[in-house]
Amino acid sequence: MSTTDARPGDRGGRVPGGQDAFIGLDLGTSGLKGVAVAASGAVLARGSARYPTHAPAAGACEQDPRDWLSALVAVAGQLRRIVPAARWRGIGLSGMIPTLVTVGADGTPRGPAITWQDSRADDWGERFRERCGPEDLYRQTGQWVDGRYLLPMFGRVAGEDPGRGRATRTLLSAKDYLFHWLTGEVATDPSTAAGFGCYELMTGRWNEAAREAAAALAGPARGVPPALPPVIPATACRPLRPAAAAELGCGPVPVCLGAADSVLGALGLGVREPGQIAYIAGTSTVILGVTDQPVLDPQHRFLVTPLAQEGRWGLEMDLLATGSAVRWLADLLGGGRTEAAVLALAAGVAPGAAPVILPYLSPGEQGALWDPRLRGAVVGLNLGHGAAHLARGLVSGIVLESRRCLAVLDEAGSFGRVLQVAGGSAADPAFRADLADASRRSVAMPGDDDTDYSARGAALITAWAVDGAWPPDAGPAAGQLAEPDEDRAQQWDWQWREFESARRAIARYDHRPRLRRAVMAL
Repeated sequence: MSTTDARPGDRGGRVPGGQDAFIGLDLGTSGLKGVAVAASGAVLARGSARYPTHAPAAGACEQDPRDWLSALVAVAGQLRRIVPAARWRGIGLSGMIPTLVTVGADGTPRGPAITWQDSRADDWGERFRERCGPEDLYRQTGQWVDGRYLLPMFGRVAGEDPGRGRATRTLLSAKDYLFHWLTGEVATDPSTAAGFGCYELMTGRWNEAAREAAAALAGPARGVPPALPPVIPATACRPLRPAAAAELGCGPVPVCLGAADSVLGALGLGVREPGQIAYIAGTSTVILGVTDQPVLDPQHRFLVTPLAQEGRWGLEMDLLATGSAVRWLADLLGGGRTEAAVLALAAGVAPGAAPVILPYLSPGEQGALWDPRLRGAVVGLNLGHGAAHLARGLVSGIVLESRRCLAVLDEAGSFGRVLQVAGGSAADPAFRADLADASRRSVAMPGDDDTDYSARGAALITAWAVDGAWPPDAGPAAGQLAEPDEDRAQQWDWQWREFESARRAIARYDHRPRLRRAVMAL
């Protein structure tokens, strides 16, 4: 695990004397980020620590939960150097979902955690969905369950490793494992529960038939369904264990259960009212529109996620490979290129001058497509193309998939024409201009975009849970606005037709596994 130094927050490195803070921690795909937020909502300090992801087999993405705990302790130490622990009033949690932790009777992990990037359970996901009745399961859970949900993940793990299956007493998500380590209590919140694949939106209960289907997938290694944690509100607080407090170097402050990173990222970005849309770019990209009632899509193109605020729901689409795809291309091109360098290369080429790149590198796609068989592809490559053209093609593919998702939201309800963006590629002005033109929306980026918004959201709901009110400055600072240009928007319309034509043609190949295997063997 590698760490980075603590950074001062919005106060320019000076914390006003005696000012209390709420700590928000976000357990992300590549590292843990933390912020200290004042009761006013101002960010006082930031810290981060990275941890590795292991790929022991094709499609595998695993992490060691012990690395998470080391990162947690490191980030706590970084924040203490700027905001003394005596001023901490609570700790709130956010985490990547769905990421599976299998724990034994003693509460310790049995084997590595399986992250949401792991694609090995795709077949288990299809079998699980068919056993449950896919349309009925979507109506009850708001999820089009695939192999990246926790129950199918466990089915694969237990089927391939019977010993681990038998040793598993309870299934937890990543954030909930941290909550258990910090408080000694096993629990999850509604938004994280949605990632298990069997949480009923309207009843707030686990679907027993789905749990039994997961046990059946596990085969003889597991005769009974694994235990699932109780579902309690995201704002529920429990006292920090003395042993954990000693590790973090703080007092017995309350720990707020928190929510999924997508939910708290939107909250930290100031998106919490019906009609608002958050676009949060990172390793993957979350596109989330807020409604005041659960809305299902007949084509199951979006998920329905319970938000941290009562009476609020998120219509959510997650593009699997965005920041990770840009990083992949940076590494492929070599020369020490960064993600920012790839985005700068793309900005120098007109979209129509580049080959079409289908950005399904995870592999597969969720977003509005929900097709695990999709693969990345380059269409129209020639000898005149160089690194910049590849960069432009990839960025254009990400922008066009984003356009698809935003169009689906427009079909689903009344959403505003301003898109609130943060993180990753969204920090690049040229990317924001592309997104504005392709979607015909105004694209707004906060002035403090270096903040981790999921961690900030975790701190804000902790303040809400402890004080009973939102901090007065809960929203981020006003920043830059990219407005759509109709002439360029029409050029993106043409790009969209080319992109969709290529996607449909390549998808026919992706959906014929025998042909695909034969070609790959040549």
